[in-house]
Amino acid sequence: MALQLLGPIRAWRGAEEIVLGPPKQRAVLGLLASRVNEVVGVEQVVDAVWGTDVPQTAVNGVHTYVAGLRRALEPGRDRRASRGVVASVGGGYLLRMEADAIDAAVFVQAHHEARRLRTEGDLVGAVAQLDTALKLWRGDAYAGVPGPFADIERTRLRELRLTAIEEWAADMLRMGRHSEAVAVLSEALVAEQLRERLRWLLMLALYRCGRQAQALSLYQETRQILQNELGIEPGSELRRLHAQILAGDPRISLGGSVPVGAEPLGTVGKAAAQLSPAVPIPPLKEPLPADVPRPAQLPSGARGFMGRTAELAALRQIVVPRGGEPRGGTTTCTVVIEGPVGVGKTELALRLAHEVTDHYRDGQLFVDLSGTHPQQVPLTAHEALGLLLGSLGVEEARIPASLAARTALYRSLMFGRQMLLILDDALNPEQLRPLIPRGPSCVLVTSRDHRQSSLAAREGAHRTRLGPLKLEESIELITCLVGPERTAGQEEAVSQLAQMCGRLPLALRIASEVLAANPNISVATQAARYAVERKCLDRTGLEDDATVSLRTTFQAMYRALPLDAANMFRLLGQYHAAVISVSAAASLAGLSWDEARRQLETLADSHLLEETGLDLYRFHGLVAFYAAGGVQEIADNPEAVQNIARERGTQWLGVPEHAVLYPVAGVQGGERRVQGGVRRTRAIQRAVDS
Repeated sequence: MALQLLGPIRAWRGAEEIVLGPPKQRAVLGLLASRVNEVVGVEQVVDAVWGTDVPQTAVNGVHTYVAGLRRALEPGRDRRASRGVVASVGGGYLLRMEADAIDAAVFVQAHHEARRLRTEGDLVGAVAQLDTALKLWRGDAYAGVPGPFADIERTRLRELRLTAIEEWAADMLRMGRHSEAVAVLSEALVAEQLRERLRWLLMLALYRCGRQAQALSLYQETRQILQNELGIEPGSELRRLHAQILAGDPRISLGGSVPVGAEPLGTVGKAAAQLSPAVPIPPLKEPLPADVPRPAQLPSGARGFMGRTAELAALRQIVVPRGGEPRGGTTTCTVVIEGPVGVGKTELALRLAHEVTDHYRDGQLFVDLSGTHPQQVPLTAHEALGLLLGSLGVEEARIPASLAARTALYRSLMFGRQMLLILDDALNPEQLRPLIPRGPSCVLVTSRDHRQSSLAAREGAHRTRLGPLKLEESIELITCLVGPERTAGQEEAVSQLAQMCGRLPLALRIASEVLAANPNISVATQAARYAVERKCLDRTGLEDDATVSLRTTFQAMYRALPLDAANMFRLLGQYHAAVISVSAAASLAGLSWDEARRQLETLADSHLLEETGLDLYRFHGLVAFYAAGGVQEIADNPEAVQNIARERGTQWLGVPEHAVLYPVAGVQGGERRVQGGVRRTRAIQRAVDS
């Protein structure tokens, strides 16, 4: 069986064409074919075919389309057979085919082989491979196929096709076959009016054919189109070539001297040059320009990285290609590291990245998306793509204006590259999706937003959730940063300080920095200061950097909440219960049980609450400090909030107010009272629910 994607999707069994069914059924086949021999989850299929406009019947629709494909592709297959062309595997579907039976895969492989041959100096072989690749096209890829995935694939494959045409034309010019190049370039330019590289090659081909006037006319036409469509002048390469043509520069003329930097010809290439004497043109820029330094943008990691042994081992298994070979296929390895503020997401991503850089030889990119930065506006995908394209060597004047054009150019530049990309502090999936390329690259995402789960459904991302460090790791980190001589004999105080910091790496580092800067303060004194509730968050910050503060970070997280969830957070901050049940929250906020649960889930997704069991939640210690003491800052009428919380909480429990209050975990004796509060709250909830 053979499958054609480079045009209308068609399938063949020998000489007989297979009827593939309705457009959405062909869309499902196109998705499976793009990831041949890889499992594609049902949710990924739904997103690929319907995008954001998902009907309630989408999952059933997927099953129907897969059944239709099986009937079309395997008409005689026994329905009970475990193996087949379209197989059900692990909650998804897999298309079993040889890659060389799919024209898009053959095209990509031939393109890569042409580049390899060109590097070795075999221009004749490179041109032959590109001829093979370009003859596979029968129109727009995925023509007539609906859905967002098909749109993305059309754009990606069209960009690869144009790149292949440019490389073919450049090789033809190096071999002196100018007239043949003129015909193909002229045809390609009809569909791609704004592609300057095509115009540069056509100008040179016309000039070398003795058609100088047409070459100059083409430049004027190019200048007019760029001014009318984009409001810009031609790029530096086009302007330089125009000036060289006007001056009759011998370096671009047939039979002139070899330009500096022209790649050497191999044995076959030299023979071709002797048959048709010509001077190689300046090297065609690969998607990542050769004159741009290999990006190496990873920040250095923090001193004293502790713990995360299990997480690092698991992540290495994901991001390191097996056998040390480049990762195959078109699915980029994407890892999302989630967790609350200060838990060390960025440090884990950087530690992992520095350990695996040798496996991503084309460089490392780092972008701070500022999704939850308390004093910065989050970067849009449009802005982030501008930064990435600049890092990949694209001149600022050449960066497209629209998001779609930037995305297409970025994915084309990244395709086939072994790049390591860190997207730090992501806000939401919409910010991320245009930044995730395709191919053998690896993307590490850090985020506080639980909604990144949709990346797992649509892009197959791996998710890792971080919690606080273990107590012994927290103690080890403080000892490392402060010095063993400062902590000797104060093990209990160090342990208490670690607990007061919630075992969060950021809070531990801030506390250690304060100790290091004040050698006269003992660890015990610092721990005692942290034990004072109102001062705890005030002291988890650095005087010379307002952004390195848990209080400002909690404020930013709070302000990002919907209004109803923010109201719930304020009330819970004054409730002071060790464990928060849905029933208690509903009574406290005057809501239905279902609505209260939705708001508690929103707070948990924002890492302002943590789930401790079925329909039970609690504050992390430091968040509890903020929620309890910060109401003066975040509430318009703090006294009213406190009164409502006190009255409704006492009313719901039917017990004196002091019976439900508890000190924050970490204060001596607090753990026993918290456990008692858990048992008491659960018992009362069972009574109310019954």
